[in-house]
Amino acid sequence: MKLGVFAVLFGDQPLEEALDSIAYSGLETVEIGAGGFPGDNHCNPSRLLENERECNRFRQGVESRGLEISALSCHGNPLHPDREKARKDHESFENTVRLAAKLGVKNVITFSGCPGESEHSLHPVWVSCPWPDDFSAVLQWQWEEKVIPYWKEQDRFLKQYGVRVAIEPHPGFAVYNTETMLHLREQCGDSIGVNFDPSHLFWQNMDPVVGIKEMAKAGALYHFHAKDTGIDEQNTAANGVLDTKSYRDELNRSWIFRTVGYGHGEETWKRIISALQLVGYEGAISIEHEDSLMSVEEGFQKAVSFLKNLMIRERVGEIWWA
Repeated sequence: MKLGVFAVLFGDQPLEEALDSIAYSGLETVEIGAGGFPGDNHCNPSRLLENERECNRFRQGVESRGLEISALSCHGNPLHPDREKARKDHESFENTVRLAAKLGVKNVITFSGCPGESEHSLHPVWVSCPWPDDFSAVLQWQWEEKVIPYWKEQDRFLKQYGVRVAIEPHPGFAVYNTETMLHLREQCGDSIGVNFDPSHLFWQNMDPVVGIKEMAKAGALYHFHAKDTGIDEQNTAANGVLDTKSYRDELNRSWIFRTVGYGHGEETWKRIISALQLVGYEGAISIEHEDSLMSVEEGFQKAVSFLKNLMIRERVGEIWWA
């Protein structure tokens, strides 16, 4: 396994400066935003595909610092009921896949997408319970008419380019847990796997170790995000985990995203790193920083220190079977 970072946290810096910081911190891989929600500040696929010199400069900028691109990320919603939004995110995905193939990058990360409730919707609709029966009917329509047809087509597209998509399960989208991720893969093809992010599972009361084993058993563990979630026991006891308050309203939310080690302690992360080793995962541990209680630099450096310590100890067997 190689420790890396999702460079979008350095999005206000030129790519060269961001890569210098990443290399200086002793990391080995970098995940680069290429559109969608992460934006394309560091990587504009359509421009790089059109300009061979600029593409070579981009590649050299990474390789000259001893880094490897673990993934290009274009998290978006290609199933959005607004056709223009869907078109833009789909185009971003296709261009990112083409660029990944050109650069020899095997992973493209995105969301599964979420349709509306019908052909007449204006906004995505995420179904979180089966009753009243309207919800079950919407869910069936979304998967049969939108989700499965779209991703079957993308599986064929991915195979043309020798690239795989790492879907990031996230509440609010069709794929949000182990079951929905494996269902998508089973229905649509084996170019579709997972970008495993424990932070989106913790607050759903899921055990990441179980999820890692299930994904690995299916051959679907493609990439890994290192991000944590802090659960506020008092707010959760009062209101549960379905929380629509702003992420900036930290005091009143049931949960917030945290830097690794600040939501769940060392023992939990020992189990996670050990599980990755146990199932034979050899990819990136890509740090993602969305901790609103820490600055970018503080959160980044604390995550690097925390994970380096665990991974070094794991390599010499100190946390094996932890």
